[in-house]
Amino acid sequence: MDKTDLSYTLADIASRIGAELRGDGSVEVKGLATLQKAQAGQISFLANKNYLKHLKDTCASAVILPSSLADQCSTNVLMMENSYFGYALCSQLFAPQWSSMSGVSTSAVVSESAKLGDGVTIGSNAVVEDDAEIGDGVVVGPGCYIGVGSVVGANTQLRPNVTVYHGVSIGARVLIHSGAVIGSDGFGFAPNRGDWAKIAQLGGVVIGDDVEIGANTTIDRGALDDTVIETGAKLDNQIQIAHNVRVGAYTVIAACVGVSGSSSIGKHCMIGGGVGIAGHLEIADQVQITGMTLVTHNIKEPGVYSSGTAVEPNASWRKNVARFRQLDQLARRVRVLEQGGRRKSDAD
Repeated sequence: MDKTDLSYTLADIASRIGAELRGDGSVEVKGLATLQKAQAGQISFLANKNYLKHLKDTCASAVILPSSLADQCSTNVLMMENSYFGYALCSQLFAPQWSSMSGVSTSAVVSESAKLGDGVTIGSNAVVEDDAEIGDGVVVGPGCYIGVGSVVGANTQLRPNVTVYHGVSIGARVLIHSGAVIGSDGFGFAPNRGDWAKIAQLGGVVIGDDVEIGANTTIDRGALDDTVIETGAKLDNQIQIAHNVRVGAYTVIAACVGVSGSSSIGKHCMIGGGVGIAGHLEIADQVQITGMTLVTHNIKEPGVYSSGTAVEPNASWRKNVARFRQLDQLARRVRVLEQGGRRKSDAD
């Protein structure tokens, strides 16, 4: 479906996103654009006051913004205190269908023992193994694989070339992007005289409702218990979730994060890009970890946590690294000086 096929009146949009309309509700809108680039027939939004300078001259047919800024807008207004949330809801109205398929492709391979709900779509060259259960309205993209006994909840979408191993449970309204692998073996080996014996990974993966998993993200199955991604969590591209990890409800994780085995991340956390989390750790609810941070110990209290140093000129960085290497020696010298000061004070 082309984006130009979608059209709504402002009154309809206001009702759908829960906004208060100030202006002409009969105006038709066919798309979204920034304040600077919007034209007649498009809707825009203002969530960052740095862009307030563009509000007066925008050509948009309407703008989503907080009520405190409504008087500064020269066009129709959809008032929402959380205008960025309003933009998110509005963007969903104009999202084109990613697939025009319906039914089961003749080139798909679906086991006779698999259970398919009503309105299921299965794309070309997809494979659905024995005893898998596919819920109502599920879309399985071309080239996907769903393993033995796995369950996919209602209205979930698997974009092309998603791999779901055996014994995986996926909730309702989940979106999994291309290249993701769910339920591959966790990294488990037992050392013995210089060799390694593979530990069979006997657990599964459980994914809650309304989860999104980005392209080429991998989620390993548990060794004994399950790896769990709770309801509403959002995972970006190229994330590695190791075996027996638990990601709490509504936590968001940016790209290239690695979470080692058996660690537990709380609810409503925000994990920045490139973060590394060591194994067997617990991170409390409502923790924010900034990009490229290395987490090596439990985080027991909500808050913002960081590690590492920001970029700086190489010459300055080299000097600071040299000084960093001297910190232990410097700390010992300070301790000796403090002890000497205390002995002198006692003698006085």
